[in-house]
Parts: sequence; C-alpha cells; structure tokens
Amino acid sequence: MEQEVGYVSDASVTDYQHGTSDLPTEWARVRSRLQGEVGEVEYRTWLRQMSLGSVEGDEVTVLLPTRFLRDWVRSHYGDRISALWQAENNRVRRVDIRVGRAAEGLATSVNSAPDSVAAASQAAAVAPTALTEERSDGRGDGIGLDLRFTFETFVVGKPNEFAFACASRVADKPASPGFNPLFLYGGVGLGKTHLMHAIAWKLQDWRRTGAAPVTVAYMSAEKFMYKFIAAIRNQSTIEFKDHLRSVDVLMIDDLQFLIGKDNTQEEFFHTFNALVDAGKQIVVSADKSPSDLSGLEDRLRTRLGCGMVADLHATTFELRISILEAKAAKASVSVPPRVLEFLAHKITSNIRELEGALNRLVAHSALFGRPITLETTQEVLHDILRAHDRRVTIEEIQRKVAEHYNIRLTDMSSARRARNVARPRQVAMFLAKQLTSRSLPEIGRKFGNRDHTTVMHAVSRVSSLMEGDASFSEDVELLRRMLES
Repeated sequence: MEQEVGYVSDASVTDYQHGTSDLPTEWARVRSRLQGEVGEVEYRTWLRQMSLGSVEGDEVTVLLPTRFLRDWVRSHYGDRISALWQAENNRVRRVDIRVGRAAEGLATSVNSAPDSVAAASQAAAVAPTALTEERSDGRGDGIGLDLRFTFETFVVGKPNEFAFACASRVADKPASPGFNPLFLYGGVGLGKTHLMHAIAWKLQDWRRTGAAPVTVAYMSAEKFMYKFIAAIRNQSTIEFKDHLRSVDVLMIDDLQFLIGKDNTQEEFFHTFNALVDAGKQIVVSADKSPSDLSGLEDRLRTRLGCGMVADLHATTFELRISILEAKAAKASVSVPPRVLEFLAHKITSNIRELEGALNRLVAHSALFGRPITLETTQEVLHDILRAHDRRVTIEEIQRKVAEHYNIRLTDMSSARRARNVARPRQVAMFLAKQLTSRSLPEIGRKFGNRDHTTVMHAVSRVSSLMEGDASFSEDVELLRRMLES
C-alpha cells in the first residue's frame, strides 16, 4: 500500500539548485504551461492542489492530497507533466505522482504557485524579461501577472470597447499625447484589472522583441501605501522614491484605497508628477471617475483627469453571452445555449461572479459525470441564483426610477403616454427585464396589466437609445448600479 509522503528535506532542493537549473522556477513554469494547455476550469478542478515533493537524483515527486486526485492526474496528465519538466530540464528522467502534502514552510518557498497568478510570479522572479509587482530587476516582492488576463482573452463589447481601445493604444505606444495618464474606472468585476494586466503583458512582449527597453511597476494602491510606510519606518524613503521614479510605466490598481490617506496621496502625487514630467506612462484604475473620487485632494483629481479617462460600463446581455461562450470554448466544454442565456439573465452585475458560476457548473459536471442542463444549473447554483433573486424587485425598480426622474410612483402603472412619463416607464421595464427573473407577461402585469409585447418594445427601445445616446446610457447604468448596490 502506498504511503503518504511529504517533503523529504531541503537538502535535495539545495543540491538541485547547485546544478544548472532552479527547482522553484521549473515547477512554476511547468504548472503555468500545463494550465495554459488544459484551460482554467480543468486546471482548477484537477491540478490546482498539486505540490512539490522530494527530489532524488533524476526523479521528482509531485504530491496530491487524495488518492482519487492522484489516480486521475497520473492517468490523464502524468506523461504530459513529465514531458514539460524534461523540456525545462533534461536531467529529470521521471516524475512520480504520489499522495501527500509538502511540509509547511518548504511548500511556501518551493511550491508557491497554486494558480496562474502565482505561477507567473515565480517565473517572473528569474526570467530576465518578466515583470514583478514592482520591476523586472527583481527588487520587488512581486505578485506577478495573471496569465489569463491578456488582450486576446478580453471579450470586447459595447460597454467596454472604448476602454479596450485606450488600453491597447497605451500598450502599443506608452506616453502618447492625450493618453497619459490613462484612467480606467467602473464597478467591481467589469475588467479593469484584466486590462491593466493585459497592458503589462503586451509591454513585456515589447521587451522580448527588443523594440524598446521598458520597465514596468505594477501594484495595488494598498501595496503602494504599505511600501511607503515601510520605507518611512526603515528610513529608506529616498530609495523608495528613486526606485519608482526610474520606471517607464507605473500602474496603480484600485486607487480609491488612497482616500483618507493624506501622506500616501501626497507621495503618489509627487511620484505622478515626476514620471509624467519625464515623459513616462501612468495607468490607474478606480471604481469611480476622478471627479467622483471626493476623498482625493483636488490637485490629484485634476491631474488624474487631464489624460484619457475610460469607463467600463455594466455588461449587456449580449456581452455576457459572449463572455460565457468564450470561457466554455476555452475549457472545451459544451454548454447548452439555454443554460448560457439563463446565466446571462440571472447574473448581471459582476463578470467574476458570472465566470465563477460557469466554473462551478463545469466542475460539477466533470466530477459527477452529469450533463449540464437547465435543471442541474438551478440545482448547483441555487445559492447564487437565490441571492440574485432577492437582490432587487420590480417594485424597488419602479420606486427608484420614479424618484430618479421625479415622477409619481403611480405613473408606472397609469395610462399616461406623455414622454416625461413613458420614457421612465420604459426604463423601469428594461431594468426589470435585466435585473429580475420575471417573465415578460409578469413584468407587464406589474406595469398596469400591460401586454408582454409592450415590455418587449420598451426593452428594445431603451437598448437602442443606449447605443445612440451616451448620456442616456450613463443614466440607465447609474440606475442599475444604484439598484444593485
């Protein structure tokens, strides 16, 4: 009977590193490449819990926590893992997949790549053209870049096409006039971080082609603050300033975190000015536009708004369908159109939640061998669907829209056809269709027993107006955000 094994000792790792290769880097790259081959859903289902065991001579041991996972990985991926490792280091002749867990501590240093983000980070630690959280010279303690977040994997639609175009322009030509700084803003899970990572990946490709030497600093606003505080504590603020102000591109995610942190804001402001004055690119993301970040100093808000400001709007039904189709195709999984439409109707506010629902559905199907149907979808995702069902009601929508447009609540169900009443009523019908699971006839009954064709016309009319009128579109999206918050 096979015994559980753990990490034998760090001596084998040390001996291994005395050779021509580095074990942690090889392991990170093997995992990263394997993830790229099998897709995100399959990787998280079967391979995410892999950890690195012992190294003895030309044999490497990979550990999995259960016999079920060990047997599955052995039979489906064992040969490929061996081939990938041999491609990294031809001294490895065999990869043994066994049951066990890496010892705590050693697991952190050698096996810290549980998913794509950490894999990229490990690779970045030694790859001469890779990006760390701070810089490619290894001085930072980088979080790395998510391998999934590239321009190629970003699904473009009407709500995000402008932001996508701006990000692409900055990645192609950093510090272009009119695009510095680039300020990306929008709600949670709409793709801001995806675009920032995509810019960084594209700049990394730039460096590999030898087109131009580009150094990139990428971090969250929270990390910027912690590093600034650490520099003050360690009396190394000069090094901190020189380090950040010597990069070509500075990327700060979730800038709203700096609200109320006056000293950190001031340091960021001076760093911002130094880089822009030197012709270097700044890319910033936040949940609101610069003018709406009321907790920031006026001088910083003004500087942030002087470049290109791009909004990522809430997703449309069509964009959500496209995202789901792309994710299912990448995972090589067939999902019935009815299921995709159901998910796109039910989960409207957050792309991450939408993708997470699909991942859970696909994993359940793979683990239990059950086909993906509308019935199994409702069963597996009952908690998510129930949360969305209770998030907003038609009555809440009618009340909020009536308040917004300054009409009486009774006008929502009245026979009045004046434009100042009919248009808000159509908006409320549109939002009811987008934010609730109610059928068209049910929605019609809530609006003075109107026919379902009236609701269809309202949805079509509002969608058309949103495409042609940016101001009206922002108005409707504002209402949606208010209702979903």
